[in-house]
Amino acid sequence: MRSEPTTSTKLQLGHIRRAGINANRWYMIAKASDIRERPVGREIWRQPVVLFRNQHGELHALEDRCAHRLVRLSHGRVIDDKIECAYHGWQFSGAGRCVHVPHLAANTRMPNCRIRSFAVLEKHGFVWIFPGDPELSASVRPMAMDEWDDLNEIPSWVRLTTRAHFSYLIENFMDMYHGSLHAQYQVWTAEALKDVVEAENQVTATYQATTYYCVKNLSSILELFIPALRKLHGATLTVTYDYPNWKATLGDDFKLFCLIRPAHERLTEAYLIHYTSLAKFAGLQKAPPAVRRVVKRALSNIARRLLAKLARQDVLMIEEEQEAFDSNPFREPTEINRTVRNVQQLICRQATGEHAVDPPCTIQDSTYRA
Repeated sequence: MRSEPTTSTKLQLGHIRRAGINANRWYMIAKASDIRERPVGREIWRQPVVLFRNQHGELHALEDRCAHRLVRLSHGRVIDDKIECAYHGWQFSGAGRCVHVPHLAANTRMPNCRIRSFAVLEKHGFVWIFPGDPELSASVRPMAMDEWDDLNEIPSWVRLTTRAHFSYLIENFMDMYHGSLHAQYQVWTAEALKDVVEAENQVTATYQATTYYCVKNLSSILELFIPALRKLHGATLTVTYDYPNWKATLGDDFKLFCLIRPAHERLTEAYLIHYTSLAKFAGLQKAPPAVRRVVKRALSNIARRLLAKLARQDVLMIEEEQEAFDSNPFREPTEINRTVRNVQQLICRQATGEHAVDPPCTIQDSTYRA
């Protein structure tokens, strides 16, 4: 008869599903166009954050807690370059310093209080936050995604929310052997895992795939939407967990990115972004940049519905995995894709590093079979 796990074993089983984040990385926290006149509240690994712009459009990110009664500043409003709490009207500068209290008596000193500010920047159409040491933010770069501003690349995107630990989302994206789940919508089928390469902050898996997507002319783009036009061919599919985000390439024409924001242990939000290249359209390359910008704007988000359907299918599976773990964290899943093992090890390395948020992370060796 199998013995009941000891207390120490219980703490280790499934710890990957409680692993924290490395705070000294840039994380996508919002789409840039979402931050306008009013403050916006978000969360990055149990830390509430309020985002707002000053009168010049510059971004600021503060802890979403008023220093007075600790209520959410995101309920308030922006006045000039300051954010005002909705409760008592206290105002804070973009650096987090209290600069105005409306009910202070005359000749009374301003309370010496401030709230935490975060390094924040706007790049590739998104807002990025650095929740760790601000002094280290200049030495780390957000994930490269130059395609957002490239006139040859047409983006489509969908916001993804799953009530699960972020590790499940990464494992789903790195394990390409679930094509049957997306049979109606996915443009490729992974045939074989060719190689897995692990670096300090990356895991890259290369699959041999079969696909019907190859941009040659207008009809090849229509293959995304009209099954009768599709023709199969072989291609190399490369997927990379570039901590803390993910990207994939299929041949020369197909690119996917997933910008991930772990809100807390049971909530992960992300943007899934697909790019279609128009670089092979010679006539378009000769057009003035203004014309090409119009074409890019007109075609942007053309594949949104397709992405949304893919995301819904993945989210259903991910949340069922989380549900199974929550109901019985001692039941060990059987894994055969070594890519998943490498991803778990990377998450644990980052979670146990010098700037990790939570206690050490462990993985049960028995959950994996080579």
